[in-house]
Amino acid sequence: MGEVSELVLRVALIGIGATLILDLWSFFLQTVFGVPFPNYALVGRWIGRFPHGRFVHKSIAKAPSVAGEHLIGWTAHYGIGILYAGFLVAFAGVSWVSAPIVLPALIVGVVTVAAPFFVMQPAMGFGVASAKAAKPNAARLRTLAAHTVFGLALYISAFVVALLW
Repeated sequence: MGEVSELVLRVALIGIGATLILDLWSFFLQTVFGVPFPNYALVGRWIGRFPHGRFVHKSIAKAPSVAGEHLIGWTAHYGIGILYAGFLVAFAGVSWVSAPIVLPALIVGVVTVAAPFFVMQPAMGFGVASAKAAKPNAARLRTLAAHTVFGLALYISAFVVALLW
C-alpha cells in the first residue's frame, strides 16, 4: 500500500471511529437523560433537495420527505466525520496520525461547530446558531457539546488506529 493510500485509509478510520464514538455518546445521553438523538433523516432531506436546486428551507421538518433520506443523512453524517478527520490531519500535520495529541483534535472539534451554526441550521430553517429553535441556548449548547465530544473522539480514534497500525 502506498503512503497516500495508507494515509487516506487511516484518516477514514479515524473519522468513522470518531463519528461512532459520538453516536454512542448521543445514545448514552438519550438513554440516561432523555436527550433526543439527532435526526439525521432531516439532514438527508436537506441534502436530498439539492439536485432540485433547493438549498434553503423555512422548515426542513415540514418539507416533504425525500426517498432514502435516512440513508442519505447517515451517509452524510459519517462522510462529514471523515472530512473533519481530514481537516484535522491537514491542520496538525501528517505526523499527528502516528502520534496523536489531544489539543489539535479538540480545536478542530470546536471549530467545526461553525458548519452547523452558520450553514446547516440556517439553511434548514433553524436560524443562525439555532436562533429560531424553541430553546436556542439549549440547542447551541448541545451542538457545541457534541462537537467537543467529537474532537475528543477524533483523538481517541486516532490513538486506537495508531496503536493497532
